[in-house]
Amino acid sequence: MTKAQDHPFKLNSPSRREFIQISSAAALGTTFAASLSTVPGAYAAGSDMIRVGLIGCGGRGTGAADNVISAAPGVKIVAMADAFKDRLDQSRKELLGKTGEGADRFDVPDNRTFVGLDAYQRLLALPDVNYVILATPPGFRPVHLEAAVAAGKNIFTEKPVGVDGPGIRKVLAAYEQAKSKNLAIAAGTQRRHQSGYQEIMKRIHDSHIGEIIGARCYWNQGALWKKDRQQNWSDLEYQMRNWLYFTWLSGDHIAEQHVHNIDVVNWAKQGHPARAVGMGGRQSRTGSEYGHIYDHFTIDYEYDDGMHLMSMCRQIDNTAKNVSEALVGTKGQCQTAADRRAYVISGAKSFTFPRERDNEPYVQEHTDLIECIRSGKPINELKTVAESTLTAIMGRMSAYTGKGVTWEQALNSKEKLMPPKLAFGEPVPFPSVAIPGQTQLT
Repeated sequence: MTKAQDHPFKLNSPSRREFIQISSAAALGTTFAASLSTVPGAYAAGSDMIRVGLIGCGGRGTGAADNVISAAPGVKIVAMADAFKDRLDQSRKELLGKTGEGADRFDVPDNRTFVGLDAYQRLLALPDVNYVILATPPGFRPVHLEAAVAAGKNIFTEKPVGVDGPGIRKVLAAYEQAKSKNLAIAAGTQRRHQSGYQEIMKRIHDSHIGEIIGARCYWNQGALWKKDRQQNWSDLEYQMRNWLYFTWLSGDHIAEQHVHNIDVVNWAKQGHPARAVGMGGRQSRTGSEYGHIYDHFTIDYEYDDGMHLMSMCRQIDNTAKNVSEALVGTKGQCQTAADRRAYVISGAKSFTFPRERDNEPYVQEHTDLIECIRSGKPINELKTVAESTLTAIMGRMSAYTGKGVTWEQALNSKEKLMPPKLAFGEPVPFPSVAIPGQTQLT
């Protein structure tokens, strides 16, 4: 997704790049020598250069590549991979236009561009790439994460990190392997790197609103883009290019987009729900050009302590928009919203953080990852984003089937959504629309 679709209240900061370069150089300069032997794969050929390989060259991948070269000094895009050559070529042209002709931040010759379903493998085989961005459709994320960790790369992974239980199990195994290898991983749940959210969370975790006894979260907006099928496209190419509308690729929009809001509540609770009961359907996007996903969900999540989260997401034109989270505690409450001017805690310990003081989280998440690599103290956000992704999957499973679903059922599900064989010349069946009461849990 594009930045505007993914995070509608992102603030522009014209001097952000200059500020980051100055402050990062000062903060990080003393750590270079100490980090050279600490983090595997952090540096190439004795250099302190962060050499980035981009896997997935769509709108979000191109945006993430632009973000990373703005995040700190000594960062260069050196390789690119995508299933489709036209997407790679367009991304390459756009990034070159942003960086200029110099090779100090963008140096991607033809022999470091890779196209096809195996393009990620060829990029990961490059020994001097020490930082990879994973931005393909989420259905591929578990396999790509597993391969990137096995290759010893530091990773920035977009959210969500899977679309089904088997995929999340693979991601959690990669999390453990990455820890054992001392690799650094950050996720595209950028609110965790956003100043306003960070300030609010410090106070929530310091009990400024007391015990959290209820929560609400929303991502209600209009419809998104779609790709009409071209005559020369195979089944696989059509579904991959129109990936938002196929659950095996996107996880449905509750996972692909609403995961951000769900992650905020899990962050506040420092845990995940135990069960979900939900409903949803497709009332507006009913044609086959919209695949088989739903256009609205409402999920009642329950945490182990009995707290309930009411979660709602919708992608329907001409409807009320709401992108926000709210927490109710025994001593106060917290409210965030895209259309409000501040993050607010009300109650005995009131607090307001104006949005005009917010940082640029899409850049900051890379700044933080690079800093931890260079300091030799790697962060690993893979478990938290995997848990928030599975929370969304659990809600989708309940809505699709009409059944209550527990955390264990979602995690241990045997349902593998990825087609068993992926090849552009082979047929890929068009999935049917889930019908509650008929679609079964597996």
